[in-house]
Amino acid sequence: MALPKQAEEAIVVDREATSFKSGDEENSLTVSPAQFNMKSFLWHGGSVYDAWFSCASNQVAQVLLTLPYSFSQMGMASGITLQIFYGLMGSWTAYLISVLYVEYRTRKEKENVSFKNHVIQALQWFEVLDGLLGPYWKAIGLAFNCTFLLFGSVIQLIGCASNIYYINDRLDKRTWTYIFGACCATTVFIPSFHNYRIWSFLGLGMTTYTAWYLTIAAFIHGQVPSNITNPGLVHSGPTKLVLYFTGATNILYTFGGHAVTVEIMHAMWKPQKFKFVYLLATLYVFTLTLPSAAAMYWAFGDGLLDHANAFSLLPKTRWRDTAVVLMLIHQFITFGFACTPLYFVWEKVIGMHDTKSIALRALARLPVVVPIWFLAIIFPFFGPINSAVGALLVSFTVYVIPCLAHMITFRSASARKNSADKPPFFLPSWTGMYAVNLFIVVWVLVVGFGFGGWASITNFIKQIDTFGLFAKCYQCARPPVSAPPPRHH
Repeated sequence: MALPKQAEEAIVVDREATSFKSGDEENSLTVSPAQFNMKSFLWHGGSVYDAWFSCASNQVAQVLLTLPYSFSQMGMASGITLQIFYGLMGSWTAYLISVLYVEYRTRKEKENVSFKNHVIQALQWFEVLDGLLGPYWKAIGLAFNCTFLLFGSVIQLIGCASNIYYINDRLDKRTWTYIFGACCATTVFIPSFHNYRIWSFLGLGMTTYTAWYLTIAAFIHGQVPSNITNPGLVHSGPTKLVLYFTGATNILYTFGGHAVTVEIMHAMWKPQKFKFVYLLATLYVFTLTLPSAAAMYWAFGDGLLDHANAFSLLPKTRWRDTAVVLMLIHQFITFGFACTPLYFVWEKVIGMHDTKSIALRALARLPVVVPIWFLAIIFPFFGPINSAVGALLVSFTVYVIPCLAHMITFRSASARKNSADKPPFFLPSWTGMYAVNLFIVVWVLVVGFGFGGWASITNFIKQIDTFGLFAKCYQCARPPVSAPPPRHH
């Protein structure tokens, strides 16, 4: 599986023969015909299209199955509105991260720092913060980013166990977590985001199938008719502030998948072309999340309040089983997306990041998987854990920190004048950018972290009280209790 050192470096040199500042001139580079083989086609992804597939595929995975649950907590109107609102907000902060990355690269190149091998040697968000703002910002970025990605990986593992249970319930969800923890550990063999080309493409196709399966299956199921004895379907949300803000932070989490933006950009041949890739990915994701969540809530209403996984309410058919299997594969891919930056950090800590041998790097990465495995077994709360992570970690990692970092980096007139990227065409004013950034910081701190943190932690504690830590089978259907046999006199 490992590429020879010379072949890997030859590809990088060909692609990076010119400076980062050369822009579109890189299009004129010639590549030897020998590079156009199947391995390169499937394994080496550094184009804008690869970045789009990576962003779209990574942005929505198991959370697709919990959004109907959020709609039941918030109601239809709030669910749709906040999806669009947080989707656009997330696209804005991803744009800020890309601007800061380009600024960092430009400043370093002026200091004659070479990024020729950037596709192999990964640059990370906390290193951008360090280069622009200093070691304190590096420490803050590293702490939040790593903790978020750690729990993001945990969530994918919990999702795997939750989904497979609806195909095979002979094993409980905790046992399935053991099994899929071992399966997901194989992601240690994927060197970087540069090597996720085929996986990103397949992952997005799998998510697309699942989203439209949920939509069509919900409409086919229809609404339960009401009568005198049966009130039928009820759409009562929102009824409680705790539920409302829990659902809102799950949506905040949904569109906060750009904790790996820098790693995706750095794996591109031309990172400066990333600017609006995340927005375009988000617009496509809207076509998956909005119809599926709305249709499921329309069909099942308040029934979703006790079913965080949308699969649990749909009848077992070959279509549902196909969706479950595809989501399992996609969650494996997303586990790799979330874990790869953690692998990079660990490699740098132990001095293995520059090692060319994929086998040695894979062996060195294995200790990262162990705590993820353990935490997924302790907190198997599919759905509520998303909201807790969204409020406490995503709020800062992908919303507050990028906005503050952008404002501080360009606070001086000289920094704004000499910036590598000027304000975008739709907001051609530094004052306007600062106003948007300040609004996001205040909104997320008050609504996302404040109210959202209170609601999600309250709900999380409720799950612990109800099911306990190390729950063997979270939200599994309890078999009916059979009546005792009649006594014979």
